[in-house]
Amino acid sequence: MKHLLNTLFVTTQRAWLSLDGKCVVLNFDKENKKKYPVHILESIICFGVVNATAPLMGFCASNGVAISFFSERGRYLARVDGPVRGNVLLRRQQYRLADDPVASSAIARNILVSKLANSRNVLLRFARENDPEGKNPSTASAIRRLALVANDIQNRASLDVLRGKEGEAARAYFGVFGDMILNQKESFSFNERSRRPPLDEVNAMLSFIYSLLAHDAASALEGVGLDPSVGYLHRDRPGRPSLALDLMEEFRPWLADRLVLSLINRKQVNPAGFSRDENGSVTMSDETRKTVIAAWHERKQDELTHPFIGEKMLIGLVPHIQARLLARHIRGDLAEYPPFVWK
Repeated sequence: MKHLLNTLFVTTQRAWLSLDGKCVVLNFDKENKKKYPVHILESIICFGVVNATAPLMGFCASNGVAISFFSERGRYLARVDGPVRGNVLLRRQQYRLADDPVASSAIARNILVSKLANSRNVLLRFARENDPEGKNPSTASAIRRLALVANDIQNRASLDVLRGKEGEAARAYFGVFGDMILNQKESFSFNERSRRPPLDEVNAMLSFIYSLLAHDAASALEGVGLDPSVGYLHRDRPGRPSLALDLMEEFRPWLADRLVLSLINRKQVNPAGFSRDENGSVTMSDETRKTVIAAWHERKQDELTHPFIGEKMLIGLVPHIQARLLARHIRGDLAEYPPFVWK
């Protein structure tokens, strides 16, 4: 089983990374620095104005340590990695299926059914714990709508129709997302999903954690030899990790969204940790970003039982398991891709 979670997150602005022997050196200034042996790291993620020297990038690439660069708001910029790993026959089959509308639709449909089930389960758990008498008709309506859409896409073959249904379900889900914010409601109001740029504190955290999740999904896919850039639900676009975006759809509601709600409701974040730019976009402070990253790491250390393989594991391992199951389906070992459904 894969050892994981040894990811170095660099959030301090104007820090730089260099190489000293077989160690990554994190430099804050001429006096302040930290060292990390390369062999203990799985990846390095840099946010904002963070630089890395060419010798370090070359050494990390040759030792299987990917370096990813994101903007301060968590928008993916670039990734430095070594030579392509994995079975060329597996990737060729991945590309063939991506060019086959029927095969692509089958994988995309299973992913979406899982996403809708997980979204519905998030709402059901919230209603069970906070509104057992069903006094909020909006939540009950969204739960019914998600069930109807999930049932409707079971026999849909067209990718365009599936994407349209996904949009319908997202509107129902995010339409009541703000109702699950129980504390600090005045400071953390949520009306709709806004991405580029995020226009409120909730969207800023959602986008940031989605970026972390996309990085984990891409790493998991590369680990089994799949190309993160060629997906089925998300079509090809230069610079977009389409298959990683496919894989993370199953994890958004129960892992990323619930973490954002927990951070707000437990008052682990506060409105002072956010700032608004002239264009209306909202950015997290360094301290808030560190709080979110720490909570993300802690959440991935929790355990659950995988519904398909029946084994108990860390949550952080689930993307790697799903990547392996997807690879088995692409190779023909599994008739269908079994997505992850959270309960």
